[in-house]
Amino acid sequence: MPVRVSEFSWQQTPAAVFLSLPLRGVCVRDTDVFCGESYLKVNFPPFLFEVFLYAPIDDGNSKAKIGNDTILFTLYKKEPVMWEDLSMPGVDKEMMQSIRENSILQSQEKAKEATEAKAAAKREDQRYALGVMMKIEEEERKKIEDMKENERKKATRELEAWKEGQRQAHEQKRIVRKEKCQQGKQPEEKGAVNPPSLPRKALPARLPERGRKWENIFSEKFKEDSVPAPRSAGRIQISFTPRVFPTALRESQVAEEEEWLHKQAEARRAMSTDLPEFCDLKEEEKNPDWLKEKGNKLFATENYLAAVDAYNLAIRLNSKIPLLYLNRAACHLKLKNLHKAIEDSSKALELLTPPVSSNANARMKAHVRRGTAFCQLELYVEGLQDYEAALKIDPTNTIVQNDAEEIRNIIQGTALKSHD
Repeated sequence: MPVRVSEFSWQQTPAAVFLSLPLRGVCVRDTDVFCGESYLKVNFPPFLFEVFLYAPIDDGNSKAKIGNDTILFTLYKKEPVMWEDLSMPGVDKEMMQSIRENSILQSQEKAKEATEAKAAAKREDQRYALGVMMKIEEEERKKIEDMKENERKKATRELEAWKEGQRQAHEQKRIVRKEKCQQGKQPEEKGAVNPPSLPRKALPARLPERGRKWENIFSEKFKEDSVPAPRSAGRIQISFTPRVFPTALRESQVAEEEEWLHKQAEARRAMSTDLPEFCDLKEEEKNPDWLKEKGNKLFATENYLAAVDAYNLAIRLNSKIPLLYLNRAACHLKLKNLHKAIEDSSKALELLTPPVSSNANARMKAHVRRGTAFCQLELYVEGLQDYEAALKIDPTNTIVQNDAEEIRNIIQGTALKSHD
């Protein structure tokens, strides 16, 4: 049964209404605020506050600030007039139900419109991003085509230059051959007499052979001169991305591989006992289960600080055992380290998954210990929630039932005092 809150204070200007709602232990995480044009509701279990506003407000721009045991509302009016009262006069149950339903329908329609607008904006952003990417790709393609064209023109110029060199070499060779032939005919033109013993027809037979010899010598020489020089040597540095797995990066599942490597590193870290702080330990002291039993014995003898040390070392060796956090939470409760007890109980509940019958007893203890720490911090609403969660696991536990009833009486007593 919710406890209705009737104490509040409000002020107004022609443009806005300022509402202050005191709620002990209120926090953003557990508070449900609903605001419509004519309806305002705050649900903070077990407290409930609702008001049917005197005139419509701009629920889209109105604000709520939660903290310091108070909720401060700034409600902007649709019409700049002074209200006679905060709530609408003469509202019966049927009208209240109608206003609630209309407010919920309006809120759903606005949420739907906001979702559609957000989806349309997202589609527009995607379309714009696609256009930009296409433009960039087109520029890159054009740049590559220009580079190819430049390289083609450069290769064409080099080929033309080489052909021109070859042509000049052949021309020079032809000129040299012609000069040599002219030098061979000079004795005959000057009237030189052949030796008497040599037949006249034998001389022309030697000249072609000598000419072929000169031709071979000069052709080889000019052939060597016409061949372009070899390209200069160079070195290309190639660096490959380091990979743990042998597959190529484009063929691998990077996210899954990184998660696997992270889990392997955590497992090695959890099971590693080669660190300097573990060197002086005995072999059995490197076993988390042995340390848990040692902590349990120290707790039984009320040596809570030593028990915490044993649990700390066991958690450093293996941080995935929920009972270590659960037992350390019990030690912190005895030592009045309430925030640490809440933290350890929450960690134990986080590790006690999935919720099955085999870990039901441990989950119930975690809820009870965290609820006890909340109550000792005077956060009775949070403590009651943990005790109710423990009762869902074991409804027949009379001790937890009595403690939960006592917490309810404390909360209701506080609420009654605030009403007075």
